[in-house]
Amino acid sequence: MSGSRSAKDFFRPLAVGAPTPPTEIPARPSRAIHFFDPSNPKMAAKIPDMVGRVDVLLGNLEDAVKADNKLAAREGLVRIASETANLGGQSGPTQLWTRINSLDSPWALDDLTTLVPAIGAKLDVIMVPKVQGAEDIHYVDRLLAQLEAKAGLDRPILVHAILETARGVANVEEICGASPRMQGLSLGPADLAADRRMKTTRVGGGHPGYLVRQDPNPDQPDAHRPTYQQDLWHYTIARMVDACAMHGIYPYYGPFGDIADVTACEDQFRNAFLLGCVGTWSLHPKQIAIANQVFSPSVEDVAHARRVVAAMSALGGDGTGAVMLDGKMEDDASLKQCLVMVELAEQLAAIDPELKKQYDAIAEEA
Repeated sequence: MSGSRSAKDFFRPLAVGAPTPPTEIPARPSRAIHFFDPSNPKMAAKIPDMVGRVDVLLGNLEDAVKADNKLAAREGLVRIASETANLGGQSGPTQLWTRINSLDSPWALDDLTTLVPAIGAKLDVIMVPKVQGAEDIHYVDRLLAQLEAKAGLDRPILVHAILETARGVANVEEICGASPRMQGLSLGPADLAADRRMKTTRVGGGHPGYLVRQDPNPDQPDAHRPTYQQDLWHYTIARMVDACAMHGIYPYYGPFGDIADVTACEDQFRNAFLLGCVGTWSLHPKQIAIANQVFSPSVEDVAHARRVVAAMSALGGDGTGAVMLDGKMEDDASLKQCLVMVELAEQLAAIDPELKKQYDAIAEEA
């Protein structure tokens, strides 16, 4: 692909002394990416207690932070990362991410040149907003390599792009393949809606005007005709999931702005989970619990998946043949689906004691 680095480039650092690029992106649980403002003392004080309770804590430096607070947010993130135990790095229970300012802003360069030398060893992922094409990832990729080499880091910091422009969506495949650092993509519905000139002011979620109407009854043409609300973001999420799957990286739903509507939030998160997303953003602590529930396979689904795996293994484990379970045919395609479910359950059980208890009970009952 023209926007991607060559295959040879994927196996060498972009700066002398920089860490070797990753050959694959680890599948670390990241059901909820919880955003916080590092310049807000009340939010900062809550971070130590959230370690171990949320998969990802993200120090936000971009849009939600006022211009005169940009420096305070950057310095606050350095302080939080330095002082909080078990936060970030490959061994911590909770990953540490940051969303830097957009690359056309006067703050983005200072974000990177401050954070990488100061807390690069604890920083797992850098989220880059408003990515337009592979050239944006190339710029961050090279700069990170230089900063990592200068800081003496022994592992590369990964990069996550937000899809929030029409051009970014059009270039989604080349963005995913632009660097071996690419960890994943998130949907940015508010900015994307504005860039597309969509007629909605909602931050994610559905819209009552986006619907289909049941055909009229010929015998009662004036009778009420039910309507069914549709998903404004289905196309974009599905395209993002395909692009990520093709490149071995991870897709995420973005923000759900109506904090009070927990029912619609759960519905939107579940739609994204079913389509293939591995997690979502959390803008309020109440959304963490929703994300953790939705993006964790249910006990019933895990139990069924394990039964399919066991039944197919009994056939010889060579990917051929079929079995009947509960009146349904299960074959190699079913096995592949179930292995995804079982692998995710094992990853989550390793970090979530309550889920482990539930999933282990399945094996005991069997």
